[in-house]
Amino acid sequence: MPTPHLPVARADFDQVMVPTFAPAAFVPVRGQGSRVWDQSGRELVDLTGGIAVNVLGHAHPALVAALTEQAGKLWHISNVFTNEPALRLARKLVDATFADRAFFCNSGAEANEAAFKLARRYAFDVHGEEKVEIISALNSFHGRTLFTVTVGGQPKYSDGFGPKIQGITHVPYNDLEALKAVVSERTCAVVLEPIQGESGILPAEQAYLEGARALCDEHDALLIFDEVQTGVGRTGDLFAYMHSGVRPDILTTAKSLGGGFPIGAMLATDRVASHFSVGTHGTTYGGNPLACAVAEAVIDIVNTPEVLEGVKARHQRFRTRLEQIGERYGIFSQIRGRGLLIGCVLSPAWKGRAKDVFDAAEREALMVLQAGPDVVRLAPSLVIEQADIDEGLDRLERAIAKLVDA
Repeated sequence: MPTPHLPVARADFDQVMVPTFAPAAFVPVRGQGSRVWDQSGRELVDLTGGIAVNVLGHAHPALVAALTEQAGKLWHISNVFTNEPALRLARKLVDATFADRAFFCNSGAEANEAAFKLARRYAFDVHGEEKVEIISALNSFHGRTLFTVTVGGQPKYSDGFGPKIQGITHVPYNDLEALKAVVSERTCAVVLEPIQGESGILPAEQAYLEGARALCDEHDALLIFDEVQTGVGRTGDLFAYMHSGVRPDILTTAKSLGGGFPIGAMLATDRVASHFSVGTHGTTYGGNPLACAVAEAVIDIVNTPEVLEGVKARHQRFRTRLEQIGERYGIFSQIRGRGLLIGCVLSPAWKGRAKDVFDAAEREALMVLQAGPDVVRLAPSLVIEQADIDEGLDRLERAIAKLVDA
């Protein structure tokens, strides 16, 4: 007989978990589509997508089927051997993008760790040991390993852990002149998010991306796009770089790739990827059959005109209503982002109060996100039903109305 589940509650978190998170007061136990139920049976509308992860919502039947089928075949075999789901997924990603090669891992941080190591190894092999500088944007976010958190331009995440990795330079985002001032023959890579996520849903300007590409070409530096949050249909293109037409040398992605199952990927051209040889980098779990089987099902569904065009249509439905709410209550000064990565910028009178909106939304049985203290972030399922969009925004408006009246 199976052992009965131990009863648990939100209070257990504060007793047994390392306090690196401050989760909401309720505990979700089940999800279906864009609805979630908590321990009390309360139904919530989910506009968070697990922070841009649940690309097809909760318990999508195709993903459940892919995982269940693979679970009955092969869970883990290590990278001493390859496996069929990994090979199929790699082929589909390569065929759909600029890339020639794929490396699979378990998270966005690991994908970026691999990308930064590969950039330095490429420069070391081709140019020598002096070409090590990585240039990143202020307020960027690239992960929580010591390397990736140092490349991310947010001292609040990187300070307090001893000596930092050297050779990292940060410049303002969307400032091409600032980038030109620091790129040099010592630069091995420029890393950018096509849309800065954690710092407020800030899209890169076309001229900025084009200029970054030209600077990298001029100095034989690699252009790395961190698409951990923007990748796999989130912006209405399979990857956000496709919107600009600016091709990177390396691209990282995770979040939506597994639709909720942990997986990350680094994609690269042959010219660059060849500088990782056997033993120079690795992973035990990366590319495991379970994750790759689910991710293959995600790609098969998302990389279709129906879904990608649907993302753009849903964006307009969100934007129109959010702008109306912002104007009616004076709470949003701007709605920005692309596809279903949307930032609602709080007006000056509401500056710093994104957490208040988060809390008020939860009281109306709505799940939203923050992107810093001044932006309410929405990153729902790419196939969210129109009825769920409307109900979710009705709940958001009720929450805001009560905040305004308080």
